[in-house]
Amino acid sequence: MTDILWTIYLGIIGAFAIGYFIKGGYKTHSAKLDFVISIITWIGLFGYVTSNELFTPLLWKFVFIGGLVWDLAYGLKKFNEDANEIPRAARPVVFGITALIMIGPLYYGLFRYAF
Repeated sequence: MTDILWTIYLGIIGAFAIGYFIKGGYKTHSAKLDFVISIITWIGLFGYVTSNELFTPLLWKFVFIGGLVWDLAYGLKKFNEDANEIPRAARPVVFGITALIMIGPLYYGLFRYAF
């Protein structure tokens, strides 16, 4: 049952990314880099879900740390650009909850896979 939920999660985040790609959302260099980093982290999560050893755990440790730092930094920058209707004082809370829900499971699985 757990594998099914992980597979559904991978499908959902993949569908969002592909939809954003089709709409032409990856226009800037940083957005394209975000897409590439996302694909690499998804490969790691796929390895975790399927219990396949893809590359070495050391590589996935670097991917985990680098991807997490990148996602938080880029996500916070993008969120602040797009969140004009959210009061400034509430933005960190809204970003934190949104990030926890959307990418929390990804990095939990990647952490388990790397460490």
